[in-house]
Amino acid sequence: MSLASSALPIETAASAGPRRRRLDVEPWLYLLPVIGGLGLWVFYPLVRTFLLSFYEWNLLPTAPKTFVGLLNYERLASLPEVQKALVNTAIYIVGLLPMSVVIPLAIAIFTQDLSGRWRNVYRALIFVPVIIAPVVVAVVWRWLLDPNHGVFNLGLQALGSSPIGFLQDARFAMATIIWITGWKLIGFSTLIFAAANANIDHSYIEAARLDGASEWTIVRDIRLPLLLPTTMFLTMMTVLLGAQWSFTYINVLTKGGPLKSTTNIYYLLWDYGFGNMAVGWSSASGIMLLAGFAVLAFILLRISDRKAVYDD
Repeated sequence: MSLASSALPIETAASAGPRRRRLDVEPWLYLLPVIGGLGLWVFYPLVRTFLLSFYEWNLLPTAPKTFVGLLNYERLASLPEVQKALVNTAIYIVGLLPMSVVIPLAIAIFTQDLSGRWRNVYRALIFVPVIIAPVVVAVVWRWLLDPNHGVFNLGLQALGSSPIGFLQDARFAMATIIWITGWKLIGFSTLIFAAANANIDHSYIEAARLDGASEWTIVRDIRLPLLLPTTMFLTMMTVLLGAQWSFTYINVLTKGGPLKSTTNIYYLLWDYGFGNMAVGWSSASGIMLLAGFAVLAFILLRISDRKAVYDD
């Protein structure tokens, strides 16, 4: 009797061991498709790009690949057009921040009290640019800004002013691309801010109003601090992706011109790879871009962790 009862826990424990190991593997089986997709579509191309950055190759399967080491990186670092593209990339990011963060934040806050039909109308109007394909947006704006028959230049001529080459003049081309990109982003950012603003606990606002706080005080001391995580998120997205979002408009409208005034590092990367067939230069540009923006992402995440206020 005692031998049987003492043997039972040993047998149970022995049989439970393999079962517990099988259960530990099960979550990884659910994650396997996602991990496989990331490996196939993200990490494998990244590794291939890193390796190709050390070679000279013209993308033709029959052409030889010549190992050049760090020469591609050295050449890119000394090219004036790369330095200009980096400066333009920074200008794109700074120029987009008001339209992707500041203006949507103000719209979301000051239209929060709209109700009924007007709320739906303003949301529909401001969100329409988001659902339009970027190429279609570029074509429409090219027609609107045409120096001879565009609506804007016809209006300027009616006012007695001479036409402006918004996309043909180096003085206006970059600002025009920034405006078109930002115009398409305003609706998306406003929707994000509006959702975050609606999730603020209304009891904080009611308590502040009972204490005699003005609407500006409520915005300054309650809404803005609680919207800071969303603000940092959209700021980080603009810094990391802002110049990439403008790629379609550069490619369709200006091709980086006039006089390289609208090119940025993303367009230059594409031009090296598919315009000049310089795969090594394009890959090296991509790796440099990845390293630079990874550092920026790390800095922005640290700032967000330290400064953001959460409603716990």
